Amino acid sequence: MYVVVGLGNPGKQYENTRHNIGYCVIDKIAQKYNVSVNKIKHKALTAEIRMGSEKVILVKPITYMNLSGESVIDIYNFYKVDLENIIVVYDDIDLDIGSLRIRKKGSAGSHNGMKSIVQCLGSKDFPRIRVGISKPDPRMNLADFVLSRFSKEDQKNIDESIEKASQAVEVIIEENIDLAMNNYNK
Repeated sequence: MYVVVGLGNPGKQYENTRHNIGYCVIDKIAQKYNVSVNKIKHKALTAEIRMGSEKVILVKPITYMNLSGESVIDIYNFYKVDLENIIVVYDDIDLDIGSLRIRKKGSAGSHNGMKSIVQCLGSKDFPRIRVGISKPDPRMNLADFVLSRFSKEDQKNIDESIEKASQAVEVIIEENIDLAMNNYNK
């Protein structure tokens, strides 16, 4: 069994913002598997699919970004899933738009959603897919930047990144994370 968590903020005002890339990846997977991520459970919107031979829970925490760990720990405790089977997808300002970085484990960096998850799980030993959203102009407030939408020029690249991240999730689950890292960490 796997749990795929896409980080973001609930509500219309946050749809398609840089900080909601995780939600967008979950929506892309759900679209491919013809399900709606709309069941409220574990402080999240969830859906269940089968990916290959694996049961997969798609998760969009509705706790707001900075409390994402509350949803993830609730799911972890309920399903007793191995940490290495919890895949977290989120935005990263340190990667250019269009870039992906897949890791088996690692620090939370400056990402508050990841800090919350690491704190609640008491571990940083779970896979993650970081989707690049680029750095803001130095004069721009970081919070305003991550809550902004993409320009028309950047939207094509981010759509490709969302597609690649959803494919990477499938490779991790159906094959293995090493193959996903080899294929998508460019």
